[in-house]
Amino acid sequence: MTSGPGTARTPLPKGFLAGGINSGVRRYRPDLGILISEKPAIAAGVFTLNECKAAPVLYSKALLPARDIMAIITNSGQANAATGAEGVARNRRMAEAAAKALDCRTEQILTASTGVIGVQMEIEKIVSATPEMAERANETAEAFALAILTTDLVPKTVTTEVALSKGRVRITGVSKGSGMIHPNMATMLGYILTDAELRPDVAHTLLKEATDLSFNMISVDGDSSTNDCVFLMANGASGVAIANDSDHAKFKSALGDVAMFLAKAIARDGEGATKLVEVAIASAPSLALARKAARGITLSPLIKSAIHGEDPNWGRILARLGAEGVPAAALDRMTLKLQGVVVFENGAPAKFDREEARKLLKRELVNLDIDLMSGSASATAWGCDLSKKYVEINAEYGT
Repeated sequence: MTSGPGTARTPLPKGFLAGGINSGVRRYRPDLGILISEKPAIAAGVFTLNECKAAPVLYSKALLPARDIMAIITNSGQANAATGAEGVARNRRMAEAAAKALDCRTEQILTASTGVIGVQMEIEKIVSATPEMAERANETAEAFALAILTTDLVPKTVTTEVALSKGRVRITGVSKGSGMIHPNMATMLGYILTDAELRPDVAHTLLKEATDLSFNMISVDGDSSTNDCVFLMANGASGVAIANDSDHAKFKSALGDVAMFLAKAIARDGEGATKLVEVAIASAPSLALARKAARGITLSPLIKSAIHGEDPNWGRILARLGAEGVPAAALDRMTLKLQGVVVFENGAPAKFDREEARKLLKRELVNLDIDLMSGSASATAWGCDLSKKYVEINAEYGT
């Protein structure tokens, strides 16, 4: 599996093109992107559960799953959320512009948006730029990956090949996200493309399963966006289908790896973040509790601040576990490790070298391992630390 930035260009699967352009909505960087399939593609999607859904979310959700999608067009800078009937109309015009450029039906175009909520899209600029963007599209992901960024520091792309029984297929993923990250769905966007042959029901199931273990297990700030969505497009251009259970397992594993890489990249790129935090819960009484507890720890401003300050204040973690509903009996037998150092076990503090723990917390990756010794369920969640920079970014974002 290869990824950017810092690597070679990220190739798309066979039969896909990607483009990005500055339409004039943003001053300095690309703000409009498109992913194109050269033949009608199977497509599935998972979307935010936030009741305040953006116009593109409502539009794309109504079309999926589908068998004949040709492209996904995405604008950045304006979320087209809380924009009323006019926002719905402008989203439709964006889809129509892409359909005209690709000579297909509007219903074969999916849409996504990211940016400031409550601002109408500068649709005339977007419509005018769409034909040139489609014409410039090529076989690598970078132009699109740049066009969908908002407060992200880096583009997020990854690609891998899978050897199935009838031949090789490629899976390529692109995502964006840095703030307002607490996916519950399935402003975070994910796009996964493959040239494998998939049925719509299989595509939807695979995407849902991959999302539950990846994008739905990250958090930067606990705010679920109005625009969260993850798409999977499969155009079958490789001519290779999933022929048996072994193929299915291999493809599912590779798809999961791509989704996991992108999800962790989003958490690592959290607004103002200096550390990626990985919380692993083991031996929980139920999967639901394991996931809730792991995500709860990534949400806590107290824990996130302590990690930023490289303070081994494990009491905050214990308190959050209790707040998330971990039973007292489990807390009395659990083991808690910070960067591999046991700090709490069997209901009591463990002796450890605090200065050594501080040194270990200086690392970019911070591991919190919690064994509840109360069952067989486990879950892992990812987040980041909380810095002064996060406040600065979000105090100024609307301007």
